[in-house]
Amino acid sequence: MAGVEERVSVDPSTLNPLSPEVISRQATINIGTIGHVAHGKSTVVKAISGVQTVRFKNELERNITIKLGYANAKIYKCEREDCPRPGCYKSYRSDKEENPACERPGCTGKMKLLRHVSFVDCPGHDILMATMLNGAAVMDAALLLIAGNESCPQPQTSEHLAAIEIMKLKHIIILQNKVDLCKESACEEHYRSILDFVKGTVADGAPIVPISAQLKYNVDAINEYIVKKIPIPVRDFTSDPRLIVIRSFDVNKPGAEVDELKGGVAGGSILRGVLKVGDEIEVRPGILTKDNEGQIHCRPIFSRIVTLFAEHNDLKFAVPGGLIGVGTKIDPTLCRADRLVGQVLGAIVGC
Repeated sequence: MAGVEERVSVDPSTLNPLSPEVISRQATINIGTIGHVAHGKSTVVKAISGVQTVRFKNELERNITIKLGYANAKIYKCEREDCPRPGCYKSYRSDKEENPACERPGCTGKMKLLRHVSFVDCPGHDILMATMLNGAAVMDAALLLIAGNESCPQPQTSEHLAAIEIMKLKHIIILQNKVDLCKESACEEHYRSILDFVKGTVADGAPIVPISAQLKYNVDAINEYIVKKIPIPVRDFTSDPRLIVIRSFDVNKPGAEVDELKGGVAGGSILRGVLKVGDEIEVRPGILTKDNEGQIHCRPIFSRIVTLFAEHNDLKFAVPGGLIGVGTKIDPTLCRADRLVGQVLGAIVGC
């Protein structure tokens, strides 16, 4: 165990969000999927990343997202100039190798890694609006899903757009989904209703891409727009690290032996600074208690980072942007069932 926790030394000033050692292992930009219930948010994430974000039994039974879903994807572009766009842009799971061969028949080019993105898949149901707002706190950009076979706007389409307007999110791509279920004339009319809906909002002027997430039609066009229209935000690598927690878990199975127990895991996005394996950390405000006079007291939780991971990739250090999991020595009962959501995790200054 001691080998796992050895403190890692890395010079943050030498890193940037497109450094090969960073982008190959960890996502550096968070993109939210927003829109009305059943408009295809989770299906789009699966089409781009290959990851099914609907994981829990009650979600699968009802076929809706209830908790925040998350998935990472790498976006590549063929290095050959004669490879036609948008087909030269391809997306894969986050464990894909760095320079795969282009899949276009007859093309001998290699693919170059341009972006490594994390998707925050938000629920669309009205009673889960608080969960969506929690996810919006870590978004750098958003994909706004609007189903082409329903009138625009639907209630949560308006609410989610208002939410990201409040969060001052400027980079939005509108996806007109389910075009395979509509006639061409109906799609054109629906397109015009989308233009009317977004006029005067933060999404005014955003590109509108017709897609079918189920059939993976035009997914390569989404990849191209993500690369060209969504810039990598300016990141602060040198300040004291801060991570906002949007998920937390107890990873222990019932009946596990005492010496097999692991500490709690916090999932979220680093706002600034670099977290390293072996760092001493604190979680604030921590444990909240109320005294006899009704006064609330906060007690920070102190711990150490045991592991860092981004989906399937183990990390020695983690940088701002992208969703990461932080394995700690915190009592797992404090982390189970998202109990740490909304708290801030950071390195203890001076350690």
